[in-house]
Amino acid sequence: MSNVHSDHDSPSENSSSETKQPRSLAEQASFSIAVLMLATLVGLVCYLWLGRREQTSPNPVVITKPIEELSGQFHVPFELMNQGDSTAASVQVIAELYIKGAVVETGEQQIDFLSSHETESGAFIFSQDPREGKLLVRVASYKSP
Repeated sequence: MSNVHSDHDSPSENSSSETKQPRSLAEQASFSIAVLMLATLVGLVCYLWLGRREQTSPNPVVITKPIEELSGQFHVPFELMNQGDSTAASVQVIAELYIKGAVVETGEQQIDFLSSHETESGAFIFSQDPREGKLLVRVASYKSP
């Protein structure tokens, strides 16, 4: 018969693997930092999930600036701001100049993309002085992407 020893037969090896060595200071520090990072991450996710508010639809609003006369033309600068929480695409801004109750000139601009609370600038150019009549600048349409 042959004497075959397996690793499991030795009682001295089993007893030495069962006794646990205390963790070193570096291991304790690493474990503490990992637990702190995990707790912070879970806390931030919970904070964002519980604190979120319902998003509003896009709300593009146009504001005109003072008219400038340049080279015999009248520039009407404007700012377009999305006051909503969602993105607006293909925002169409229209300007209509009324003199004596009739539309004498129109202009149209399209802003391709306007994210939440983003502002874009532009200008309409007229050959007639908008101060001589009534100028209506408005958002005509937008798409939700």
